[in-house]
Amino acid sequence: MSETAELSIADPEAVNAAANTAVNQCLAVEADETCVVVTDDTRKPIGEAIYRAALEATDDATIVRYPPGPQHGAEPPAPVAAALAEADVFLAPTTKSITHTRARSDATAAGARGSTLPGITEEVFTVGLDADYEAIAAECAAMLERVKGADEIRVTSPQGTDITFELGDRPWNDDTGIVHEPGEFSNLPAGEVFISPISADGTYVVDGTIRPHGRLEDGQTVTFEVDDGVVTSVSDEAIRSDLETAAEEAGENAYNLAELGIGTNIGVNELVGSVLLDEKAAGTVHIAVGDDAGIGGDIDAPIHMDGILCEPTVFVDGEAIELPTAE
Repeated sequence: MSETAELSIADPEAVNAAANTAVNQCLAVEADETCVVVTDDTRKPIGEAIYRAALEATDDATIVRYPPGPQHGAEPPAPVAAALAEADVFLAPTTKSITHTRARSDATAAGARGSTLPGITEEVFTVGLDADYEAIAAECAAMLERVKGADEIRVTSPQGTDITFELGDRPWNDDTGIVHEPGEFSNLPAGEVFISPISADGTYVVDGTIRPHGRLEDGQTVTFEVDDGVVTSVSDEAIRSDLETAAEEAGENAYNLAELGIGTNIGVNELVGSVLLDEKAAGTVHIAVGDDAGIGGDIDAPIHMDGILCEPTVFVDGEAIELPTAE
């Protein structure tokens, strides 16, 4: 679908059910709360479905719409940032991700709780929200137990990945989809445990999903070389171009090795070509380049590019750990 074309809805009933799950189970919007839905021109139908569900939960619901941002991680317009900051609860189905923006992190720092749904499609929305989020939260808790306190994580794969992450005292985060307390935040669909490492060295080979390509074809890979926490080489021309564009604004920060994540959504058993959903798939690992200030790091950049590894082995301080498996 062109990002200038409005998303069309084939199954309104399923979309409305997913919107109700997001508003009621995941965000638990209450009658005395303010709720803002932030969307853009191409994701308007999903935004409006969430807005209708929010109006069933509270009379104080608002929808704000703007043209799609230029790239993932770009700041939304100032009025949108203000709406996020003023709400008790927010949901943001948008074409370009605002997850790793100051607007989002400032809103949650001020006490708003919310979820972003970047690049959401009808398929991802209905499949990803048809899930047992209490079970996903339990998987996140189990994974946190396996990785907490680690000094070093190493990831390998049959495709040629061999990269080691230095963690320092950076905190691990979980994305459970259960967002009930002030200041809490989650992507939707959810299901991952992640960290912003202080450094990394080695090679990682994406064989799953990565923007702008979506789901890579069988045998197709993208190789990243990393030295001292900075991506120094990318094998794919289109991805290099996106990073170069971000570097025009942010310099070397655009090449920062930003994130290591482990998928814990046991309801996702097949990659569909959406980073939003595929990075949550149980048993996968995703590694991101660019901005990490919203997830415990200190690098600002107008890009956050995730790449998904389908067959990773994860070593915690030298010991291989068990990864979740899909149901």
